[in-house]
Amino acid sequence: MDYKHSGVDIEAGYKSVELMKEYVKGTMRPEVLGGLGGFSGAFSLAAIKNMENPVLLSGTDGCGTKVKLAFIMDKHDTIGIDCVAMCVNDVACAGGEPLFFLDYIACGKNYPEKIATIVSGVAEGCKQAGCALIGGETAEHPGLMPEDDYDLAGFAVGVVDEKDIITGADLKDGDVLIGMASSGVHSNGFSLVRKIFPMTKEALGTYYDELGTTLGEALLAPTRIYVKALKSVKEAGVRVKACSHITGGGFYENIPRMLPDGKRAIVEKNSYPVPPIFTMMAREGQVEEQMMYNTYNMGLGMIVAVDPADVDKAMEAIKEAGDTPYVVGRIADGEKGIDLV
Repeated sequence: MDYKHSGVDIEAGYKSVELMKEYVKGTMRPEVLGGLGGFSGAFSLAAIKNMENPVLLSGTDGCGTKVKLAFIMDKHDTIGIDCVAMCVNDVACAGGEPLFFLDYIACGKNYPEKIATIVSGVAEGCKQAGCALIGGETAEHPGLMPEDDYDLAGFAVGVVDEKDIITGADLKDGDVLIGMASSGVHSNGFSLVRKIFPMTKEALGTYYDELGTTLGEALLAPTRIYVKALKSVKEAGVRVKACSHITGGGFYENIPRMLPDGKRAIVEKNSYPVPPIFTMMAREGQVEEQMMYNTYNMGLGMIVAVDPADVDKAMEAIKEAGDTPYVVGRIADGEKGIDLV
């Protein structure tokens, strides 16, 4: 009897690491010390010495049950982007620059090529965010998970000068809300998605004119990473007063998180185009509008609040970073919360 016969293939683990090294190499930053394969990842903090008071930020998340669609479609090269996005967007939301990322893959059986494909997506997400993939773990769990299943989670660390942390503390009546377009459903609400649509290869492979793609491709579209857009706004000299990453809980839970007491967000539903995937989900699942906005990003993955005088400059900076901005509302005095009008 040996470890392999008990369900854990050490040699497969070695092969996975070798296959993923090429992807990881493309994410390196000058601050990374050493290579992949050590017991820990090392990252020099020498570059942040010029900050007055550097503050470390961290974020951890996974992709939820979106991975189930990756299983069914046997498409594993983008789910890693989702994992990175969910972490680095939270770091950027506080005004930080993501520095490095670690991933954790739990699987029923280690198929090296599949693991490497998953990590290729993680590496792509890190490149989009400008952070280094400095380590990770692939854990084989025979008997705990089905052989073809896996779960993916990650952890990002970033930095911000304390004076630049986005807190929402100085929001004022009349400040303008700018929303950045999402790439689709992102990585939240997939337990409901899987109740709305049949989770079969045939159903997910069906092409819909209103989507301009197959259902599966529309749902599996990777989460948008907004790090470069927020950095571009900062470099344009615009102060972001408040910022909200629209994740699980949709508008109703996430937008109030950026507000101080005594301030209310007014969001105009018709101020931007709602992507057709959400219209289709509401129709096919008979999901009420309030529940849609309480579960999904509805086409806006990130919302920032800026001074009215900075709107044009902020919009241009977001466009220069490759994202699509919309003026979607304003801040008003009142009880902390949100009004959709």
